[in-house]
Amino acid sequence: MTITPRNHDTDGLERLILVGGRSHPGFTEAIGATLAHPTDPVRLRTFSDGAIEVKYEANVRGRDVFIVQTGHANPNDHHMELLFLIDAARRASARSITAVLPYFPYGKGDKKDEPRVSIRARVIADTLEVAGVDRVLTVDLHAGQLQGFFHVPVDNLYAMTIFATEVERLTSAGTINAPVFIAPDAGRAKLARDYMRRLAHLGAGVAIGDKVRPTQDETSEVTALLGSVTGRDCIIVDDIIFTGGTLCNMARAVHDAGAKSVRAMVTHGLLTGDASVQIDGSPLAEVVVTDTVPLPAAAGTRVRQVSIAPLFAHAIRSICEETSISRLFE
Repeated sequence: MTITPRNHDTDGLERLILVGGRSHPGFTEAIGATLAHPTDPVRLRTFSDGAIEVKYEANVRGRDVFIVQTGHANPNDHHMELLFLIDAARRASARSITAVLPYFPYGKGDKKDEPRVSIRARVIADTLEVAGVDRVLTVDLHAGQLQGFFHVPVDNLYAMTIFATEVERLTSAGTINAPVFIAPDAGRAKLARDYMRRLAHLGAGVAIGDKVRPTQDETSEVTALLGSVTGRDCIIVDDIIFTGGTLCNMARAVHDAGAKSVRAMVTHGLLTGDASVQIDGSPLAEVVVTDTVPLPAAAGTRVRQVSIAPLFAHAIRSICEETSISRLFE
């Protein structure tokens, strides 16, 4: 996905201020490169007591400020830094402030699933609004209802547009044929069907897994697989991978059901713990992730990253020019 460079004096980018926190500077730079717009200088530092200070080094008065901060690794520090950047922009009279969250922090804490627990994603939403954010731009929220936690607009992009291109490329190269998209659980069934419909011209199919979590942690057990995968190239689609246990368990179930090959396409590749070991020991031919979070150095040889920064750049241009973002989903 490319964007043709334009004259910033005549399009909506003349008011753009693009800055990034310390969570993923490479992603901010990739957005700027796609837009042919430099990232703007900001001073970020942490004092000896752990306190964070931020300062814009450029004038933001009357400008549209986009702050890029993803939620991996140290989400607490990164979120506080984001709040300070929002507050500083508001106090400096920015025209609008958009929080660009490639990976939404605490996105799995979207409901009260046991007594006396916090709805953490709601707390994140509340703090962003109190700090002064006017809009949130993100991709593949773990649960769509997170958009309802906000009173400001939330643009939730879809990595499917990026992964669909990858599937078509793999098919053209003869690596796979007539893929079957696997939902690891009922919650991802709609996503798998969306892939099937989008890539119907490839003869795509769909199958749905069923899993249970015996305990309140990241472990799961696959109990059933609905749909035929015998002799087919299968692609497990999901929004996030942590330790890889759930993904690898599903891959084994699909492989044992007679699949010709198994791979996965996952938006947020956090790859925590021994994820690389689990993936290397599974039937997965490869795991394709986007760059919403930095790829860990020990990700392993079977993990491949594709960039979703151009999609965010398109969305930022649309917001600045006040044009439709829904066209990016086509």
